[in-house]
Amino acid sequence: MGLFLSLERSLALMLISLIAACTLSDCYDPLDPNGNITVTFDINQWIPEGYVARVTIQNYYQYRHVDKPGWKLGWTWAKNETILSMAGAFATKQGNCSSFKFQTPPHSCEKSPVIADLMPDALSENKPDGCCHGGLLAAWAINPSKSFSSFEMTIGNLVTNPNVQAPINLTLMAPGPGYTCDLIEDTDPSVYSDIGGKRQLQAYRTWKSTCTYSSFVANQAPICCVSLSTFYNPKITSCPTCSCVCREADKNTVSCIREGYSEPESDSFDNNDIVQCTDHMCPVRIHWHIMTNYVTHWKVKLTISNYNYERNYSNWNVLIQHPGFSQSTTAYSFNSKMLPSFGFSDEVALFWGIEYYNDELLYAEEDKVGAVSTQILLRKDLDSFTLRNGWALPRRIYFNGEDCQMPLPDTFPMLPNVSSSLKPTNPVFLLCIYLTFKRLFT
Repeated sequence: MGLFLSLERSLALMLISLIAACTLSDCYDPLDPNGNITVTFDINQWIPEGYVARVTIQNYYQYRHVDKPGWKLGWTWAKNETILSMAGAFATKQGNCSSFKFQTPPHSCEKSPVIADLMPDALSENKPDGCCHGGLLAAWAINPSKSFSSFEMTIGNLVTNPNVQAPINLTLMAPGPGYTCDLIEDTDPSVYSDIGGKRQLQAYRTWKSTCTYSSFVANQAPICCVSLSTFYNPKITSCPTCSCVCREADKNTVSCIREGYSEPESDSFDNNDIVQCTDHMCPVRIHWHIMTNYVTHWKVKLTISNYNYERNYSNWNVLIQHPGFSQSTTAYSFNSKMLPSFGFSDEVALFWGIEYYNDELLYAEEDKVGAVSTQILLRKDLDSFTLRNGWALPRRIYFNGEDCQMPLPDTFPMLPNVSSSLKPTNPVFLLCIYLTFKRLFT
């Protein structure tokens, strides 16, 4: 009986843990419910011993991009396929091609090849259209023209077994773990244009797979946190202690190691962060400061700080959920765009850097952190705007698609009890005072 109760209790705890994990935004992002990376294999030509295929990796995530060192795509061949040649990408291993004694050596004979993107400076004869971005994929909402990458490959070694089958076990590192890909399945053949759109071409056969991201799988801990301040309260609400991990006991230590992930079977990419030691221990902090309250507008300063000593964040972006974005909004030093709120009452705004100006968040140095900032001017909705009860503070903030740790509401900087002085001064009221004093003393 005791054993049964113990087993039942263990199963219940496991079920609770799974439910808790899968209700987090780590498993599903309600602000981007349709986001995914789609991998498409188009067979455009048959050859005596196989086929020629074009592979396209398309990022449909609104605000999650693929950063340096770029994506890696892997799969397992269903039969004895061999990659005879490639253009626009390369297999990281050639494998054992000893059976091809009197032929040009194939590009890769691996049963489970791993493919990486070429750099933009690749030779022109090895650059088909849409290739060679160094593995980078822009977020769909920011730059759709740079949100995909393509490469071509010639597949052989199918003479004795001509029935073509899709690869299996697709994997995507972008650049680290976090993506889970479903089965590669037959779908309607792709149709694309030629001769400037005057002619339509159709693939002989098309396979597709969809890959979705989970922060729960990708990160051992959060990567960002949020701090808050206002002009009407001297209190600064810091990031929660241990937001990302807890710092070492020695408070005199300047730099700390924050463990991340490493690529399997590779020493080329290690995601361990060496960060400035702080109470929150996050590589990135987002600070929201309410600057000014005008009659018809209010102003905020948004600052993004990089506490990482060795890593820049290229093409960063910040997503903020706030009801104030329902009105006209102007960001002075960032690009910005409103995104669909998918039924949420609070609006969603996306901010990112201006190219060649502040689109790279530089790493920290010993005496300072790397930072970018902007002032944001928001028009008031006079029916809803208030400085009370934390209304003017953000509801949720994401950095590069990762949910940042917010302070608890009971730590927010609140409006003082005597708040009449904080109301914007009405110019008509000032004019009346001026005319009254002028009449009394003249």
